[in-house]
Amino acid sequence: MMADEIVTAARRWLGTPFHHQGRVRGVGVDCAGLVIGVARELDLMCIDVTGYGHRPDDTEMERLVRAHLTEIPLAEAGLGDVLLLLIDGRPQHLAIRTDIGMIHAYAPARKVVEHRIDDSWASRIVAAFRFPITDHRSLITGH
Repeated sequence: MMADEIVTAARRWLGTPFHHQGRVRGVGVDCAGLVIGVARELDLMCIDVTGYGHRPDDTEMERLVRAHLTEIPLAEAGLGDVLLLLIDGRPQHLAIRTDIGMIHAYAPARKVVEHRIDDSWASRIVAAFRFPITDHRSLITGH
């Protein structure tokens, strides 16, 4: 999977309204749903976990992301990589890295947005991951 394909797929979600546990482009999506939706569009095997609260269990989310995506050093995060970010001091938000900055379903904006990563956003990034690239690629996210 080429990184630019991931970014292109993520950009198709721009403007999709924020909807907790949403999974439908153009209708509604949350941060995990965006990553899952991109994985599905690119024919990655995808296992979806739902039933989480508006403030997901960050321990579970982080554990599952670390278990099922390939962690990379933050300094190596590039196009198409998945970023784990702090919200209210807890690792409970996902975004996809782009050449501009990042794409994510952001509740305060009420939609999927793309923007640069300023100092404030950069300070929230706690880990970076790549989609596994194998013959049987898989993405399991778990909020």
